[in-house]
Amino acid sequence: MKAFQVDFTATERVLLRDALKSYGISKRTLASVKYSGGHLLVNGSEVTVRHPLEIGDAVTVVFPKEANGKGLTPEKGPLSIVYEDEALLIVEKPSGQNTIPSRDQPLGSLANFVAGHFERHGVPSTLHIATRLDKDTSGLVCIAKNRHIHHLLSMQQQEKRMNRGYEALVHGEVAEKKATITAPIGRKEGSIIEREVRADGKFAETEMKLVETITGASHIRLKLNTGRTHQIRVHMAHIGHPLLGDDLYGGGVDVIARQALHCTELQLDHPITGERMAFSSALAEDMQRLI
Repeated sequence: MKAFQVDFTATERVLLRDALKSYGISKRTLASVKYSGGHLLVNGSEVTVRHPLEIGDAVTVVFPKEANGKGLTPEKGPLSIVYEDEALLIVEKPSGQNTIPSRDQPLGSLANFVAGHFERHGVPSTLHIATRLDKDTSGLVCIAKNRHIHHLLSMQQQEKRMNRGYEALVHGEVAEKKATITAPIGRKEGSIIEREVRADGKFAETEMKLVETITGASHIRLKLNTGRTHQIRVHMAHIGHPLLGDDLYGGGVDVIARQALHCTELQLDHPITGERMAFSSALAEDMQRLI
């Protein structure tokens, strides 16, 4: 497969580097184009970023091929693909699978399987995961197919144009039909994994909506306004309704052995076309059975 490229037509007389900035091409990405085998073309001829553009000039940015990091081994494994094009890959991750490999579990992660998928289909770059999920959280994951697309998606997240919706099962009958939980989150002292609400933590905000109450539990929908580690799990435990199965934050594991949390919705603007896109994922079977 040929290298990924972006094409646009100049609409004003500016230096190429200024036009590239307006199209969201970061300095880091531009450096990779310059030093790692990419190309900047104007009307088919190679130029530098100092090239002065005329209105109507055809600009092409050819991005260099990317190699997988040393810690990522491509593997053949099951992938539940929801959507794929030259820029994006949207998949459903099952519970129990790491999003990325770790020192203790270098194989079997979603990233390993996606790298294998890219290798088999000749995708000329490594993967860049834009929306991670905890190992035991299931649902939608968004993956960028190169560094530039990842940068554009990160900008969307900062500008709150990328939205994710979750559904969860929590202990207790939630009294309020709607609530916004605003509580700062930081790392718990003495732990490298666990987080907690603490005064010196980072701002975190979660919107919650009650779907229905079940005997001794509640089915809720959630929207993240920030993206802190374990945010939903920490916030729900903080208000006295830990997730079923989430023993790290006070949930019982008698009816489900993992935190009952699933990413059901994902909305974003396509990083190339600008088209608004929406994806959905049905609740995992173990959660459906409980409901």
